[in-house]
Amino acid sequence: MSEKKIILCPNPNRDQGMQATRAADAILREMGFRTVVCSPFKDQKAGAFADYPVRPLPQELRGADLLITFGGDGTILHLAKLAALNKIPVLGINMGGLGFIAELEAGELEALRKLRDWDFITEQRMMLDVSVIREGKQIYTNLGLNDAVIREGPISHVIHLKISSDGRHLADIAGDGVIVSTPTGSTAYSLSAGGPVVEPVAQTMIVCPICTHNMRFSSYVLSPEHVLTVELERNGRKPVYLCVDESRAFSLRADDKVQVRRSKHVMKLVRLTEKSFCEIFAKKMLPGGL
Repeated sequence: MSEKKIILCPNPNRDQGMQATRAADAILREMGFRTVVCSPFKDQKAGAFADYPVRPLPQELRGADLLITFGGDGTILHLAKLAALNKIPVLGINMGGLGFIAELEAGELEALRKLRDWDFITEQRMMLDVSVIREGKQIYTNLGLNDAVIREGPISHVIHLKISSDGRHLADIAGDGVIVSTPTGSTAYSLSAGGPVVEPVAQTMIVCPICTHNMRFSSYVLSPEHVLTVELERNGRKPVYLCVDESRAFSLRADDKVQVRRSKHVMKLVRLTEKSFCEIFAKKMLPGGL
């Protein structure tokens, strides 16, 4: 087997002193893997990674075989687009809170030894292509693992949205906004807004309103073959924003159309344990779990 290159991406705010990164690095090098440390974020403060030489991530992605993150699910989300576009599987080590996407906890680093023979399962997670059409032109595109959120600005106010599926009317929303999520994102903001829990390997799109005034509409679980269009209605100059996977908010105008569809790109997550999603959810979310 040729030498495998593994990128270690620690969040220095989570992995204090690079302790987990050092331990994982030692295990991987002992097994003969080539490792390199990259920052998952731009403009990281000098010295944040202790004495580790940090390489530019976009450059190191070329020729990489695996990316390991050390942080919370937010760190994985931040890297999801790059990993998917470069077709590199990701193994998450949870140094944060709930950690639904991460495979291992910080105390389970010995499980990395299962990588020795490079015989592991990868789970393919559906992603979303999100675009904004303004005056007939596409002015914004993004790729998301969790969700696309359209909601009111910093000052709370009711916004009006019209949602259609493949050109046919689906729902009208008056409230704080709407979340279109993947199954992976069903346990994130969508769940907090009252949406359903969906097994992450499923192929569906979840449409969940945020604090809607229409009590007859809770949420929809739709086939991924649909193309959803969200239009702003009767909002005047009220600020409305689009945010994909907690990225920087994009300001929408009155006549903009937001389109959401299943992407051809997928996120590949490495599985080294036999934990089921139901087991993880019960442990971390249900009463008496943690």
